[in-house]
Amino acid sequence: EALERLPGVARERFLRDIYPRRKPVVLTGLELGACTTKWTVDYLSQAEGSKEVKIHVSTVPQMDFLSKNFVYRTLPFDVFVRRAAEVKHKEYFLTEDEKYYLRSVGEDVRKDIADIRKQFPVLAEDVHIPEYFEKEQFFSSVFRISSAGLQLWTHYDVMDNFLIQVTGKKRVVLYSPRDAPYLYLSGTKSEVLDVDNPDLEKYPLFVKAKRYQCVLEAGDVLFIPGKSVIFILDTVLSTALWFHNVISEEFGVALNVFWKHLPAESYDKTDTYGNKDPMAASRAIQILDRALKTLEELPEEYRDFYARRMVLRIQEKAYRNDYG
Repeated sequence: EALERLPGVARERFLRDIYPRRKPVVLTGLELGACTTKWTVDYLSQAEGSKEVKIHVSTVPQMDFLSKNFVYRTLPFDVFVRRAAEVKHKEYFLTEDEKYYLRSVGEDVRKDIADIRKQFPVLAEDVHIPEYFEKEQFFSSVFRISSAGLQLWTHYDVMDNFLIQVTGKKRVVLYSPRDAPYLYLSGTKSEVLDVDNPDLEKYPLFVKAKRYQCVLEAGDVLFIPGKSVIFILDTVLSTALWFHNVISEEFGVALNVFWKHLPAESYDKTDTYGNKDPMAASRAIQILDRALKTLEELPEEYRDFYARRMVLRIQEKAYRNDYG
């Protein structure tokens, strides 16, 4: 199912009509600043110079965070941009057709969040981030650059976010949080890497997950509800804890803006990436793990019976009845 595309949505309309639905949506025609026209490979290369950046390098298009089928390397920013824009490389780390991915981080990854105004101040002047939320809700602005063909693993974000596609084209495949039982999760990530041609012998339940999709052109903004918010220059998608899989159909630059939509004390203060579960959710999962460990003390038929009782109790106490 294709995501809804909405042109020229003002802040008031977004907050009144779109945001409460908690579903992804693509916003088009927003005023994003000079970045949509200025951010060519030549301009990016000279604007921020030769500062060192840490990047992901992969020999295959489908990057897998669970198996870590990529390596981390460091390059001067101007060299990285030019390499990422190439299809075949004269200089490379692993292979001549390796893929590159930059996900900006703070100066100290353990303490600082990604903020384009601090890490890439010259480029930040070219961007106008739609101010659809209060300044105190801002969490991070993540600068992203991807080689053509690169595909990121399916995952969910804890904070609401906008994915702003500044240049290039991305295809984003999304799944509702209610389809989590069919996504073969390991933490916040799905084991199913190839969502277009999944291994159904290994992941038979995946066919039950309803697929939503959009193509983000330069200037689109995608609103993704949940842990994070993504801005893609022209389109906005809205989702709460929605799973998303991102494929860069072209070399492209994007800005991902995350904001806090829960009370500040709900979040883990050590979380600089904005992808840790809310504190209460983490505690609940730890308690559940201890409960399941305790069930192991019982014979199999008893364990099965009481586990099913626990599931029914969770459904009764915590499931939404109006989940559409």
